[in-house]
Amino acid sequence: MHKNKSYFFCGIGGSGMLPLANIVSDAGANVAGSDRALDQGRLGPKFEWLQSLGIKLFPQDGSGLISGDQILIASAAIEDSVPDIAEAKALGCTRMTRAELLANLFNAAPRSVAVGGTSGKSTVTGMIGWILTDAGRDPTIMNGAVMKNFVADDAPFASARVGQGDVFVSEVDESDGSIALFTPEVAVLNNVSLDHKSLEELRQLFGDFARKAKACVWNADDAETAALIAPMALPGAISFGFCADAHFRATDITDLPLGSRFTLHAMGKAYPVALIVPGRHNIANALAAIAASVALGMSVAQAVSSVERFNGLARRFDIVGTGNDITVIDDFGHNPDKIAATLATLKAFPGPIIAFFQPHGYGPIRVMGAELASVFADNLDNTDHLILCDPVYFGGTVDKSIGSESITDAVVAAGRNADHIPTREDCGNRIVELARPGDRIVIMGARDDTLSAFAADVLARLQH
Repeated sequence: MHKNKSYFFCGIGGSGMLPLANIVSDAGANVAGSDRALDQGRLGPKFEWLQSLGIKLFPQDGSGLISGDQILIASAAIEDSVPDIAEAKALGCTRMTRAELLANLFNAAPRSVAVGGTSGKSTVTGMIGWILTDAGRDPTIMNGAVMKNFVADDAPFASARVGQGDVFVSEVDESDGSIALFTPEVAVLNNVSLDHKSLEELRQLFGDFARKAKACVWNADDAETAALIAPMALPGAISFGFCADAHFRATDITDLPLGSRFTLHAMGKAYPVALIVPGRHNIANALAAIAASVALGMSVAQAVSSVERFNGLARRFDIVGTGNDITVIDDFGHNPDKIAATLATLKAFPGPIIAFFQPHGYGPIRVMGAELASVFADNLDNTDHLILCDPVYFGGTVDKSIGSESITDAVVAAGRNADHIPTREDCGNRIVELARPGDRIVIMGARDDTLSAFAADVLARLQH
């Protein structure tokens, strides 16, 4: 990255684009951008905050691109017919993907931690970032979710933190293969499971990712990860999990409605740990974060002390509130592993569940629709109710031949209660109609920030 360059982010409000634009702007470069949501009048506060950072925003009509010296940051999937792309091409602008720019920054850092895996990346990234910050290491953190510990009046969308220390912490993405661009000192591999790519492709990507690092922190409880990492005999490998031979191991687990307690066994000692984020998946996330922090030179005791004060991420089992004894939870769950973890956390305590799910596109239904249906059928019972709207769609060419009804039909065939209701508004009406005191309502889905507003609206209706 060059401070004297001008970067134009197409889709600057996206969960991966916004924190990167923040980091690049803070580094002194000239940053501008456009976003379809801005043109549609959605997510106003987010764009007002970007403008407060000195980032100029333009309609997505090509008007923000005026010179061939500008560097266009855009997803490789964006079609050439989008005006920004067409104008950049006409001007001869250099084009980079978000991942390419991020990798340039990340690989230039003196020390680095990259967090990969199909699920849990954002939480583990946030935990490591908070542990290092709390210890005075002043890291730079690139995340795909808002980290509650860093939210402030002047940073309401704190999915990035710009520090002056020597450590760069980032989640890295396997869905587009860009994980291959990163060369971390510490590589964290949470799990390997079906999401955007075939398991064969994932094994290759994650295997290469682990080999490049000086230390690989890996999940000994995940069969795919263990089958991939164990035979490599990596000299810097550090395992975590609940199994007896993990280097960082959790025992004596107590599930709590808003957290958990467990004993950590690491480096020959035992440490009591109390988390304020719930679910066994977050215990595993904490084990990964502690192990990665120790690989960077932290003491186990310091890492434990800090992770106990990790407040979680926005839209990761985020309790919106309670109305009429009905709790509403906003959650990013969108692939089988994430949804299973969320439902398991809810099922640890009594009460019916109303689960709403908005698929994050038609493509993901084709790739993992059968697995999604199985997860819902296996983790919900006859007291629960599943509701799906149509997949999120913001334009472009897409095959819509397989939709949400393919999931609800399979769940009903398995003997569970499920409805496909095309519009989200009508889904909200159905949720409010079904809800009774003692129920838990979970709003799940990705790639659509307006889901949080939908969850808040459901809660407001329940409170009347």
